[in-house]
Amino acid sequence: MNQIGRAILCGGLVAGTIDIGAAALISHLNPAVILHAIASGVLGKASFVGGATAAWLGLGLQWAMSLLIAAIFATTARRMAWLRRRWLPAGLAYGVAVYVVMNYVVVPLSAAPFKAPAAPTLIVANLLAMLLFGLIVAFFARTVAARAN
Repeated sequence: MNQIGRAILCGGLVAGTIDIGAAALISHLNPAVILHAIASGVLGKASFVGGATAAWLGLGLQWAMSLLIAAIFATTARRMAWLRRRWLPAGLAYGVAVYVVMNYVVVPLSAAPFKAPAAPTLIVANLLAMLLFGLIVAFFARTVAARAN
């Protein structure tokens, strides 16, 4: 596997997995419920009675989205060296962008039976989780891409 592939794989899987834990902590729910909520983007309310199969689908969807998000950043950072040099602010900005796209584009267009959180504390908590997500993705893109140069 090449360097950019490692950055995408490591950044996406680490950030995606930590994001599941963060969502569980924020919502005070079992991670399996979070995975069912993710699967509801495809299955709708049926995901919550879908058992382990729906949870595994949720995990697969989470990792697929996380890998795609990491791929977008890593391939852009490969072409724009300043994203690697300034990975900290770039990762934070990317986290904000991911938060906006996921909450105001992806989830509303999905079959998920819920909306973006409206309570200020939930908005802040979810935004902080996405800032961490962006930092993780940017860290791996910076570290691996720097070794390639």
